[in-house]
Amino acid sequence: MIPPIAADHTEACVKAETIGYLHSTESGAGVDGPGMRFVFFTSGCQFRCLYCHNPDTWKLHNGRQVTVEQALSEVASYARFLKFAGGVTISGGEPLMQHEFVGELFHAIKQRFGLHTALDTQGFLHERVPDEWFDDVDLVMLDIKHFDPEKYQALTGQPLQPTLDFAQRLQRLGKKMWIRYVLVPGLTDGDADIERLADFIATLGDVVERVEVLPFHQLGKDKWAQLGMEYQLNDTPIPTAEQVAHARALFASRGMKVT
Repeated sequence: MIPPIAADHTEACVKAETIGYLHSTESGAGVDGPGMRFVFFTSGCQFRCLYCHNPDTWKLHNGRQVTVEQALSEVASYARFLKFAGGVTISGGEPLMQHEFVGELFHAIKQRFGLHTALDTQGFLHERVPDEWFDDVDLVMLDIKHFDPEKYQALTGQPLQPTLDFAQRLQRLGKKMWIRYVLVPGLTDGDADIERLADFIATLGDVVERVEVLPFHQLGKDKWAQLGMEYQLNDTPIPTAEQVAHARALFASRGMKVT
């Protein structure tokens, strides 16, 4: 393991008393932003997505309580490696539920380690923070779960429009984005819905670096059972390779880079 970096006493002061709640961390993630990532998974989410594979993140106080300084100490050992290999991603749950803690953590990561930073969010709570909050965020990985408002509400339990407003806000700020879309047979695989979403994403211009089509999986259903919750997608199949390729082609037809 790479030894921790010594603290620089000329750094901006970290508000060590600011408390956050973490569900977990991952030190070698390869699918949560560019390169190799250290990922903080925060607790708390106001969405109730039918295909959620981490329903144990929904309740804020189910997480492990940490200060900003304690969270920094967890990434310090990897900072030299991450400087050239990737960076730090804050995911969830929904990070904007803890916008003060997450904002301070992003700022401290930039000040102390100078690492690339990414925020994985559905953007529903973006109005909680001013534009300046995003100064320490290099990339936003924006989850848009459907483009039909009624289907979106049925799928997530929340309205769609705040997420679309957030995408347009990021465009105004010139903030780089990766759009993430989970392909669920029977729920999110309709050609017309995908095409309308692709048309919307195309209006955002070159701030969108790529679209990620993520195949639905069943890896989280046991957690629903363990929590005593009804899982409605027991009989939903995972998408075939052909279905995934077809969805990616629909996005790519609008001139987007798609993975």
